[in-house]
Amino acid sequence: MVRNPLTPEERERGERLGRLLREARGERSMVEVAARAGLSAETLRKIETGRAPTPAFFTVAALAAVLGLSMDDLVVRCAPVPVPG
Repeated sequence: MVRNPLTPEERERGERLGRLLREARGERSMVEVAARAGLSAETLRKIETGRAPTPAFFTVAALAAVLGLSMDDLVVRCAPVPVPG
């Protein structure tokens, strides 16, 4: 199956999600948070850096639970924003 290329808006939204998760992680190690969420540290690294801009819902939900984030808040803060150009 071939995926369609991501739009600039999708890439920007993924980068924003990554920044929010990184900020929420704070001083906790990537390995600790990933393990508690049932993910690999590499998966978390890709999400935080925007290299995995469209993580699965259950991945985001697991991270939100570990980090004490509201899914409602994440939805609002990661809503699509038109990218100029």
